Amino acid sequence: MADDDAAAVLEGIAPEAVADLAAELITAAGQGEMGTEEVTARVLSEHARDLGLDASSTVVAPQRPNVRIITPDAGAEPGLLLLGHTDVVPAGTGWRTDPYQPVVRDGRLYGRGAADMLGGLAAALVAMGALARSGVRLRGPVELAAVVDEEELGIGIRDFITDPAHLTHAGCVVAEPTDLQTIVAARGASYIEIDVHGRAAHAGNPADGRNAIYGAAAIVADLEAWHAELAADAHPLAGAATWNVGVVTGGVGGSMVPDHCRISADRRLLLPGEDPEQVLAEVRERIAGLGLDRRGLAVDVLMPMNMPGFETDPASALVRAATAAVPAAGGPDLPVGGWTAACDGGFLARDAGIPVVVLGPGSVTEQAHRPNESVALEDLTTAAGAYALMALNLLT
Repeated sequence: MADDDAAAVLEGIAPEAVADLAAELITAAGQGEMGTEEVTARVLSEHARDLGLDASSTVVAPQRPNVRIITPDAGAEPGLLLLGHTDVVPAGTGWRTDPYQPVVRDGRLYGRGAADMLGGLAAALVAMGALARSGVRLRGPVELAAVVDEEELGIGIRDFITDPAHLTHAGCVVAEPTDLQTIVAARGASYIEIDVHGRAAHAGNPADGRNAIYGAAAIVADLEAWHAELAADAHPLAGAATWNVGVVTGGVGGSMVPDHCRISADRRLLLPGEDPEQVLAEVRERIAGLGLDRRGLAVDVLMPMNMPGFETDPASALVRAATAAVPAAGGPDLPVGGWTAACDGGFLARDAGIPVVVLGPGSVTEQAHRPNESVALEDLTTAAGAYALMALNLLT
């Protein structure tokens, strides 16, 4: 990478361009319910074409298109994939402003998705535009894959990896919020649905029924104990596997013995390579050990979603390029780290053997999925510069 090329590309990244695009994406995300990412996809595609980039989309489900944006005129060698998602979680309550009307205050951009991860998408696209305008000839293309449904079942990334042409990159950078730290290890995730079936009866004589909520309570207590047990086996960067019970629903009224109760839980997967099927088998075995069948209760357990984790060699070319690019773009000089969250990058690592890092503006722990979500404007610009410099480092 020539110093002149790096300087020219960085000069082509205007801070206001990144901030304005991130703000427009926040507004776009508010124009549809969760699960309708087409407005956000259209904004990305239109900006990409304005920047001289090639843009296309694939409809994965109604109103849910994956977007592919590629730098033109690059060589035929394996390139760099920038990966992100266009869905955001619901706004929820507790906002001081309208979550879908972006506000800049004290050097921060506020709005749902500012950190997770519309800011990262904006930074990636502006970086690609700067590369295209610089005239630097890259040995391979830089591609932005903006996929749907990362926050739920991952249908976007699952569709993306079905095309072998999408699995030829030299490396992948997931633009999720990491406080601009290069993440080389992330846990996987799975959703567990546990349905407890009992028998309804009048509450005046509860012995006539089989209380599904009581059975669910026993399972919840055991999951809490299991969570504590898992803490003894932790990955040095990504931490231990975890359980979190997020939703419990059951019953129709206080005067009835409930005949059904559902537990919705999150089970984070340990690195490296904990098998989701084995986890599911362990859940069923552990619940069977509670003896709920002797109380007249039946239990069904399903895993509707699992997302693989990943671990990348810190000595790899991708990691070295990332850790050098952030300070060169004006950001912090941080050691590599691990992530307790999960992301779509695990699919690329598992199914294609592509080295993956997570690197982006904003904080997943302090901003994502919270009211008054925000990202520092300075970090948006730094992230754009870092993505551009990584591409130059790896592809020139």
